[in-house]
Amino acid sequence: MRGLSTRQLAYIAFAAVCVFWGTTYLGIKVALETVPPFLLGGMRFTLAGSVLAVALRLLGHEWPDWRRAPTFFLIGLAMLGFGNGGVVWAEQFMASGLVAVLVASTPFWMVGIESLAGGERLTRRTVVGLSIGFSGILLLVWPDLLAAMSATSGWTWIGGLIATQLACVGWSVGSTVSKQRLHDTDPLVSAAGQMLAGGLVMLAVSGLLGEYGRLTWTARSAAAVAYLFVAGSLVGFVAYTYALRHLPMSIVSLYPYVNPVVAVVLGTWLLHEPLTWRIVVAIAVILGGSAVVSGRIQHSKFTMKRAANTEDLPGALRVQKEPVQTSE
Repeated sequence: MRGLSTRQLAYIAFAAVCVFWGTTYLGIKVALETVPPFLLGGMRFTLAGSVLAVALRLLGHEWPDWRRAPTFFLIGLAMLGFGNGGVVWAEQFMASGLVAVLVASTPFWMVGIESLAGGERLTRRTVVGLSIGFSGILLLVWPDLLAAMSATSGWTWIGGLIATQLACVGWSVGSTVSKQRLHDTDPLVSAAGQMLAGGLVMLAVSGLLGEYGRLTWTARSAAAVAYLFVAGSLVGFVAYTYALRHLPMSIVSLYPYVNPVVAVVLGTWLLHEPLTWRIVVAIAVILGGSAVVSGRIQHSKFTMKRAANTEDLPGALRVQKEPVQTSE
């Protein structure tokens, strides 16, 4: 897009992630009616990675040295094998809304692991903002959450909790490795390599679990898989990789908070679903928490810019401490 800066394009990519990934929970639920979980992820990501890789090759994009293949494998295993695989596995037994709430802990894992890895520093303001946003998520889905929890048995609840938190950790580790080790790689090439690596891992796991023999198709599940392939993988994952490259981790990590807001807004606008005061307040709380996090980034940038401008002032306008000369 001409006239747009890299950062503006990154925010557009982040918006695409918020919109498209907000719809994939329902798509996964429909696809799982006939497609086993790891086979579902393996098919969509391997196909999306292959299509994107061929297209980029034809367009003349440069590919990284094959010695970096272990990095792509690690990221694919963490983000898609554990990250996507854990979510899809949990959705076999739990309501998609309940899974979405459990996955909303992802921002805490992302900023925490990024900080431990020596990246963006974790501040009190970030933790407060994320906590406010998470409380808004709970308020938004509270009635559905209570119904889902009452319908979920003890062991299913424990298994789903473990699976989703492993997914959050895997996604966070993969995101941190991608941001730190592939910063000099074309984001589109990076996305293709990660999807290929992760998809192949999921296909291998699917084979070990004997999922191939359980695969059947219906019109509903085929449409859901096609939608996940396009919206979730080709568009969503590529957009996420681009946003991750050019935006702070604390900003990118907010997508699980924005996803439900987008879903509510689209439901009210397109399907004329009721908009209650509880939903309005919840959206305000979520956006408020997100603003607290993003406001920290803007404040930090302003402080850095002001410091840089101060350093550029003429020497006569600066207050400097000169060493005191003493006579001996």
